[in-house]
Amino acid sequence: MIRTPLRPLARILSARDKGENPDRIERDNIRARHDEIQGRARHRAEGRLLVLSVFFLAAFSAVGLRMGSISVSVPEEPRSGGAGDSILTQRADITDRNGNILATNIATYSLYAHPQQMIDPVAAAARLAEIFPDLDGEQLNRQFTGDRKFVWVRQKLSPEQRQTVHEIGEPGLLFGPREMRLYPNGALAAHVLGGASFGREGVHSAEVIGVAGVENVFDEMLRDPANNGAPLRLSLDMTVQAVAEEVLGGGMQLMNAKGAAGVLMDVHTGEIISLVSLPDFDPNERPRVLTEGDQSDSPLFNRAVQGVYELGSTYKLFALAQAMDAGLISENTMIDTQGPLKWGRFNIRDFHNYGPTLSTTDVLVKSSNIGTARIAQMIGADRQREFLTSLGLTVPSPVEILEASGSQPLLPSNWSELSTMTISYGHGISASPMHLAAAYASVVNGGTRVVPTLLLQDGVQNGPRVVSEEVSRISRDMLRQVVTRGTASFGDVEGYEVGGKTGSADKPRPQGGYYDDKVISTFASIFPASNPKYVLIVTLDEPSIEGLGEMRRTAGWTAVPVAAELTRRVAPLLGLRPQVETLPLTAVTLTSN
Repeated sequence: MIRTPLRPLARILSARDKGENPDRIERDNIRARHDEIQGRARHRAEGRLLVLSVFFLAAFSAVGLRMGSISVSVPEEPRSGGAGDSILTQRADITDRNGNILATNIATYSLYAHPQQMIDPVAAAARLAEIFPDLDGEQLNRQFTGDRKFVWVRQKLSPEQRQTVHEIGEPGLLFGPREMRLYPNGALAAHVLGGASFGREGVHSAEVIGVAGVENVFDEMLRDPANNGAPLRLSLDMTVQAVAEEVLGGGMQLMNAKGAAGVLMDVHTGEIISLVSLPDFDPNERPRVLTEGDQSDSPLFNRAVQGVYELGSTYKLFALAQAMDAGLISENTMIDTQGPLKWGRFNIRDFHNYGPTLSTTDVLVKSSNIGTARIAQMIGADRQREFLTSLGLTVPSPVEILEASGSQPLLPSNWSELSTMTISYGHGISASPMHLAAAYASVVNGGTRVVPTLLLQDGVQNGPRVVSEEVSRISRDMLRQVVTRGTASFGDVEGYEVGGKTGSADKPRPQGGYYDDKVISTFASIFPASNPKYVLIVTLDEPSIEGLGEMRRTAGWTAVPVAAELTRRVAPLLGLRPQVETLPLTAVTLTSN
């Protein structure tokens, strides 16, 4: 830009010639220059104002559009524990079949520390060790006085514990809100529920994940926000479960048993009404897994599902039912029971000498190993294995518990004729009480396969047929006779027509062979026998009781009376009315005063 001189020489000389004041020219030029500068400044300011106006118009338009979109959208609660936090804290409840809470969430707090903000870290560490005896005071002291800027102290606190920590008055001790899993009934149904723990953790939230039982199997569903917090409804009946645990616990002590298991199942729907394994635990304070020794000694071990045992003579029903269904025998066929039954260098014997022959029914009632083995020889190895597979006795149980995936039955590597005979009376093959419950339900419910489930069902399962309806009816009648005049006489419960089969198997040694004085005793029962509604399996690990002057370990003396007491207690809770026997007219006597 070329500036005009304030005192141009030509104009000044011209003004002097005309007698004008030259200074006036300079003032006019200064004024013109100022006007030009102000004009440029005004144009620049107007341009900036225009740009700002466009910016504010765009900003207010964007805000308005966002507010409009929010006003027409569906409101949603935040799912994360904090800003930018992807940890989902929502977890649905678990209830029994009647809607009673088995597992839920409660609001709690975690405790963490910022050591560099502490006034007296040594005193704080000592005080925390007093409040929480499980904490290592020396380790806390090292963490608080070291270079660490953050220390986790406790994952969860009760309201009382939080208040006690708050009263320490240490500004470096801080609390973070979170949710924790609560099992309000303590140890009730512990092996079904399994338990939960914290996964990913943040200061203001923590992820609750299932570690065992149904909590693990249904973990994804329980944490899925799309379910809107709908509870997981199980088939368990909390009242029946409580009674079952009480009776089995008392029976376990009375029979001096190491452990006990019980399964109560609806024979038509496969619903598990009660599942008990003792000893048990409190899932609120789930114990640690054993790192050495026998895992079955841990309270975490689920004997009803993980316990794979030789279940003894309870298997005899399967051999007889299969042979009758194949038309090889009837319930009245006389079976050779002359013993011992020799096969190579092996001898199969009966507990008592039952004579040269027994009817098929009496083979089951008297629990003859020889008679059952001879029937198994008629069946053959291939057909026997196929039938047991159809009952689910050769594969892991499909019940919805994490531990069930490892419940693989133990089968002979070579299913020989000898194996066929011993398997027919429950030796040389091992399965869990859950397997046995489903198999018995399949035989007695009319003959259709039942799959055990812990989920509430809408109706009867329509599984494939395993035996005919007639064979199912005969099987029920035979089981009833086992109770009325056989090895399970202690199992009769007045008014409820119990049927069942005992099983006593020597317990195998870890190094091979069998113990002479340790058994697994089992009673597989049904009630009412004429029209079964439920199957009940009771298994005792190493029971023993003195009776008639000697030590008794067989199921008839141990598992049977426990199952009878359990049936007596739970049958009314299941809505079963006792059957009242009517007296014959000859028993009525008229009297007069």
